[in-house]
Amino acid sequence: MKKHPEIKWSEIARRAIEEYLQELESSKAEISMDEFRGLLGGEETLKEIEATHNEAYEGYYKKVRELEWDRTKRSSTTRTS
Repeated sequence: MKKHPEIKWSEIARRAIEEYLQELESSKAEISMDEFRGLLGGEETLKEIEATHNEAYEGYYKKVRELEWDRTKRSSTTRTS
C-alpha cells in the first residue's frame, strides 16, 4: 500500500465491502413455513415458542448478554504466553 500512495485504499475497501454485502443480500433465500418448522424441531416446538411471552425472551437475551460480557471480559484479561 505504501508503494502506491496515489491509490485511494479506503475507497477500494469501501467498494469491496459494498459488493460483498450485496452478494450476501442476494444469496439469502426465503424458507417455507414447513422448512422453518423442521428446523425448529416440529409443530410442538413452534407452538411452545408462540406460547412464550416476550418478557421471557427478553430475560433470556439479557442473561446471555451478561454471560457473553463476562466471558469477553475474562478472555481479555487472561495472559497468553
